[in-house]
Amino acid sequence: MPQKFALVPWGHHIEIMAKSKTVNEALFYINEVIAGNWSRATLMNMQKASLYEKRGKAQTNFNDKLPQPQDELAQEILKGPYNFDFLTLREPYNEHMLEEALEHNIRRFLLELGTGFAYVGSQMELRMPGGTSYFPDMVFYHTKLKCYVVLELKVVKFEPEFAGKLNFYVSAADHLLKDDNDNPSIGLLVCKSKNETVVKWAFEGIDRPLGIATYELDEVLKKTLAEKLPSIEDIENAIEE
Repeated sequence: MPQKFALVPWGHHIEIMAKSKTVNEALFYINEVIAGNWSRATLMNMQKASLYEKRGKAQTNFNDKLPQPQDELAQEILKGPYNFDFLTLREPYNEHMLEEALEHNIRRFLLELGTGFAYVGSQMELRMPGGTSYFPDMVFYHTKLKCYVVLELKVVKFEPEFAGKLNFYVSAADHLLKDDNDNPSIGLLVCKSKNETVVKWAFEGIDRPLGIATYELDEVLKKTLAEKLPSIEDIENAIEE
């Protein structure tokens, strides 16, 4: 039995053995528990969110734009879709509202992003030599990849121009944030939905490493509908009246 098994509490092992379909899935969660120092509740939340199935599922150009083995590690770290059911947003909402909600729940958002993400800032100023400033939605530093991660949020379907803007932000991060000891910055765009062919073609001509993923709204929508619909008690009271 690997020595790392002893680093995981027995209660965690029970959850992992009961819910994992394969040995690889069980080993994945064991490693994540150790790396992230997960509580049992966190482990159960990650299993419920199907982290194992989602990891590495973002659509990227890392194979072409990053050297080995950084490309494989970067691909493995990103996932899709991201689960934002810990938010309480109501339709309709815009990108600023989504960004603000994630910032207010930054600890939960970091947990959803995965091990290694360190929050740098929201609307962080990237000031050009000529004085013009640009403000990407969020900037992170990844301790395993040893690079900056520029994150853009979109509450609509992916459009080709989104890749061009993110490409510019990543280029600016390399010039303004990256040190000699850092690896090339990468960009992550999280949008409501995407067409894989549109993303693939949008990557053509892009010179920076980018990843495109979606986020889930099912739980958020269910909460919103539940708040809007009357309860059984309300209906019964209305009938009595």
